[in-house]
Amino acid sequence: SINKLNINYMEFKAYKMDGLGNDFVIIDQRNKTIELSKKEIIKICDRNFIGCDQLIVVKENKNLDASLEFFNSDGSISGACGNGTRCVAYLLSKENNKKEINVWTSSATLKSIILNNNLVETQIGAPKIKWDEIPISENKNTKNLGIKILDENKNEHIGGTAINVGNPHVVFFVENINSFNIKEIGPAIENNRLFPEKCNVTLAKVINKNLIKVKVWERGAGLTKACGTAACAAAVAGNINGFTKEKTDIEFELGKLSIFIDEKNNIHMKGPVSEVREIDIKI
Repeated sequence: SINKLNINYMEFKAYKMDGLGNDFVIIDQRNKTIELSKKEIIKICDRNFIGCDQLIVVKENKNLDASLEFFNSDGSISGACGNGTRCVAYLLSKENNKKEINVWTSSATLKSIILNNNLVETQIGAPKIKWDEIPISENKNTKNLGIKILDENKNEHIGGTAINVGNPHVVFFVENINSFNIKEIGPAIENNRLFPEKCNVTLAKVINKNLIKVKVWERGAGLTKACGTAACAAAVAGNINGFTKEKTDIEFELGKLSIFIDEKNNIHMKGPVSEVREIDIKI
């Protein structure tokens, strides 16, 4: 018997954007539903195919500008994505000529303000610092979890400040972020039993009261050039530990995000986004 070759593939348009190199494939499903399996999401995110840190699905929302769903490059769902939200806000503002964009995400409704020169500011909301809100699996001091990490010379560093800003983060303040192998430390802590929902891992170096340099291992995505929620977490952790003020710049490989914690403890994140590039996906 001859097996017929059955070739089923989808072809659709999408958008590619990034915030400081933290890149996204954005699929607009407001007018047309495109059902993607986990396997297909992983393929789209694969750098040998299209490639991105996260895939974002934009859906219709009758009360707001849109609803957003975020998927990590391993196909898992992400509750929040700060840079991704800023990118989509810019995309939607181009479409409807509004300077204020409100979107639903599973962690919160987020308001973004479109400024000049491709700058977008997004209100992320208040951070959660209680152990069961992050969540961690036991009642520990979230300001210092007492996690041991080793630098390349096997020197011990003990610390870790845990914060949830839509997703769980752990921030380590160290003398030199380049003396630690984040590709080893990141996945070890991300998958530690202490974090039932896994976590993002940030190595942070305080330069002064208004500047922190960071390297980020992102839950479900790995090493990223930038991460908006990690910038928020680093700023909050710096503030909690008395290293920084309410306004802090967080420096990544390709530039900075400005974080401001207001009097109501809400986090505001401001930074650049790329122009929108339309792409064709055939899968």
